Amino acid sequence: MTSAIKIIGGGLAGSEAAWQLAERGFLVELYEMRPHKSTGAHVSNRLSELVCSNSMGSKLADRATGVLQNELKVLKSLLIEVAELTAVPAGGALAVDRDAFASLVTSKIEAHPKIKVIRQEITEIPNGPSIIATGPLTAPTLAKAIAQLAGQEYLYFYDAIAPIVTAESVDMTIAFRASRYERGDEEEGDYINCPMNKVEYDTFVDAIRAAQTADLRDFERDDPHFFEGCLPIEQLASRGEDTLAFGPMRPVGLKDPRTGKRPHAVVQLRRDNLAGSLYNIVGFQTNIKWGEQEQILRLIPGLAQAEFERMGQMHRNTFINSPTLLEPTMQLRKRPDLFFGGQITGVEGYVGNVATGLVAAINLARQIENKPAYILPPTTMIGALCHYITHAEPKHFQPMKANFGIMPELDNPIKNKRDRYVAYAERANTAIRDSLVALNDSYLQTNASQPYNVPI
Repeated sequence: MTSAIKIIGGGLAGSEAAWQLAERGFLVELYEMRPHKSTGAHVSNRLSELVCSNSMGSKLADRATGVLQNELKVLKSLLIEVAELTAVPAGGALAVDRDAFASLVTSKIEAHPKIKVIRQEITEIPNGPSIIATGPLTAPTLAKAIAQLAGQEYLYFYDAIAPIVTAESVDMTIAFRASRYERGDEEEGDYINCPMNKVEYDTFVDAIRAAQTADLRDFERDDPHFFEGCLPIEQLASRGEDTLAFGPMRPVGLKDPRTGKRPHAVVQLRRDNLAGSLYNIVGFQTNIKWGEQEQILRLIPGLAQAEFERMGQMHRNTFINSPTLLEPTMQLRKRPDLFFGGQITGVEGYVGNVATGLVAAINLARQIENKPAYILPPTTMIGALCHYITHAEPKHFQPMKANFGIMPELDNPIKNKRDRYVAYAERANTAIRDSLVALNDSYLQTNASQPYNVPI
């Protein structure tokens, strides 16, 4: 191939994708608009700059991000290698010196003989084999072009993420399953309902009103439309003590089986994945700080011992409706030579962004070489993430981070959580290595990492 593959975006996904393609012998043009145009969140012109936390998440073998990191090691991820080289002490987490991390990624990418870094804003979707990895702060002009290609209704600019709990951790002696007015149609679906009496509701609202909220960035704070049409629960609570009870917590059409009466208020949980192992708390987008948020959510009857897979948040975010638009290869269905990677696909978390960039790159390379697509099984964490964002219910699609709740259940269920997570990790470790046999990738065969065994 003589023409270069174009990658738009020099963040985590774009940098990983560029490296994977270049190491497989392809010429790559990596476009990054900084420093000529900033995002409002970045402070340098380096590639893969971490703009939030400096942590890549837990590196422990029986944690979801630990499983994901080790799968990326098996697949020879550049960014995980750099993260380990620039790691700082952080207990069980893989945390990095963010300046050293971005500097080393930049130097490696810029020094690669098959990668050309072009500091230029791209305003149109390129022709030919390409990967779009522009992240949550995609420039407006390119976002408009993506919307025109994908469909305006499938591109979102503001992200209101509801908290997610595991279904098994909800106390069903308190909560109950029902749809409003006993309907079970597709519009209503089957909800888990957490009923509140007046005292419980007042205590809950008071806690929300007293809670500290996370600071918004300047570009979010100054945007008059940031909260438009999707108010966080703390904003609603501030408007009056009964606002939540007449809003997302309205109890109409529901009866508490314990009393036979309508509760004063109800918190509804809606199924979040096909397996029914995860439920999101409906209408509970919030900017309350995570530690305090968890304490408040445990005041909800039935959630005192809930296991939270994700906390609620609101932030500016550009992402596509991947269940409608993408294959698990990260390939756009309506244009097979165009791939997406990173947070714009609907994955959350640094390591998830790296993973989707890597998946996009491998599959673009295989497409050019007329080889079968590489679709990781959902028993791997990478495969589970790619499957989730491309198979979730499109109407309620929200970004997702790595967690065990999106993986298929074990053939032999294990009650103990610690033992269950170890079993998930062991199964994933076997599955990722088995997938390499079918992949038959010469780059991975000549650069194979040392076998990784999950400690018991």
